[in-house]
Amino acid sequence: MAVGAPRVTDPDDEERRDGRGPLPARPAVRAAVAALAALPLALLAAAGALGWYVRPSADEWCFLPLVRDHGVAGIVERFYATDNGRLANGLLVGLYAKFPVAGHQAYAAVSAAVMLGLLWALTALLLRRAGLRAPRGTALLTAAVATALFLLATPNTYKTFYWPAASVSHTLAPVLAAGAALPLLAARSRRGRAAALVTALVAGVFLGTLSEEASVVALVVLGAVVVLAPWVLAERVRRFVRVWALTGAAGVAVGTLLLVTSPGSRNRRERYDAESVSMLAPDSLVTSLELFARVLATVLTTWTYAGAVAAGALLGLLARRGPDAGPAAPPPCRPLRLLALGALAFLVSGYLCTVITYPVFGTRVLTTERTWNDYLLLYVLLLTAAGALAGRAVRRAGRPARARCGVAAVCAAVCAATVAGLAVPLYGLGGDMRARAERWDAQDRFLRERAASGARTAPYTPNSVSRMLEPFGAGGRNRWPADCVADYYRLDRVTDGRAAP
Repeated sequence: MAVGAPRVTDPDDEERRDGRGPLPARPAVRAAVAALAALPLALLAAAGALGWYVRPSADEWCFLPLVRDHGVAGIVERFYATDNGRLANGLLVGLYAKFPVAGHQAYAAVSAAVMLGLLWALTALLLRRAGLRAPRGTALLTAAVATALFLLATPNTYKTFYWPAASVSHTLAPVLAAGAALPLLAARSRRGRAAALVTALVAGVFLGTLSEEASVVALVVLGAVVVLAPWVLAERVRRFVRVWALTGAAGVAVGTLLLVTSPGSRNRRERYDAESVSMLAPDSLVTSLELFARVLATVLTTWTYAGAVAAGALLGLLARRGPDAGPAAPPPCRPLRLLALGALAFLVSGYLCTVITYPVFGTRVLTTERTWNDYLLLYVLLLTAAGALAGRAVRRAGRPARARCGVAAVCAAVCAATVAGLAVPLYGLGGDMRARAERWDAQDRFLRERAASGARTAPYTPNSVSRMLEPFGAGGRNRWPADCVADYYRLDRVTDGRAAP
């Protein structure tokens, strides 16, 4: 409800009129929430455990010997001067590549825990800002379902989640950007607001040198907040939120400028011949729109995303007005308008991400699913928010308790079905990852033994999973990065093992 909006009776207000305050959640409700939250948490734990079967591939063959010989600073310098200009990206890659195979194995569990923690904190702070309280575990349930969907509902989970080189750019990046809003939501004093501004600036610069696509999404969202704040935000928070958004946008702009003017970024554009394809040419814009429409068709017909709506609806149904909110305390924004703004930002940012990736990938944007994640987090959050508003509307409508319980039961069933729907393909992917890990480990031992015996050349057999690039793949046409494999094992060169006697 916005400032000046008409008063709508809340069942929780009726409880306070009797002098009893909001009734505590019943033990049965708390137990049901805990049992339901255990499902997505178990799924995320299983997904993290499958990280044990991740092994280096593609670009990482080149990262590992570089970090081994020159440290994290070496790969940061290489990224800036030669590869792509992404300073922050080089830092994160260097942190896991510093622990070669172990870093790849641990990445999935660590990144999933970080993303879950940030989304959990975001949900809890949004509840507090709205003056609502929910049974213990409800915010965790909502965040766990959102995290599981974001990580596992895409068509190629391996490339978006298990491949660290892609995940730090397109999966972790948007969640870190969302996490930058935590100090803003927690700020209650002048010092807290100053910390929020500093965080927005630093996070913006970091994001600008981490991922071009995630930076585009952040700039669209922050720009929309600045321009449309009078339409969606209450007057008491409007000025500071706009200053915060401008600060964050300035940080992203500075980071992006550092990236695009770097020698590495120029080299990357030349390597992909991106300079010859203008992203603003009419043909490019039209083709990008067609490609984004096809991406949307895939996303909108993925039924498991309904779990985000169901989890949000449960949150809205179970949340109650806090005793310190006051019977007439309005929330700091107009929820429906904010939701409409978010939907518009999702469509615009998704299209712009397609526009800037088209010169590099061409029509392969449709099969480069990792780049979708830069804007799919916004989609998952919007679905969750829509569900929360719907659940809150059911609660505020004063429906009988039996009707509310029925709605909650349906939402719980959808959440459980979503977890099952995500678990089935994850199980199949886990089998593929385990088979590859066994082959990779056997070949690793063989190559190390050959190098230790003094051999300068050894055969390497392509060993791919989920369409990952491998040396000598694509029918032997893809030699890259065979030289990096040889460098990793300290050999002069490796040959195609499929042609070896």
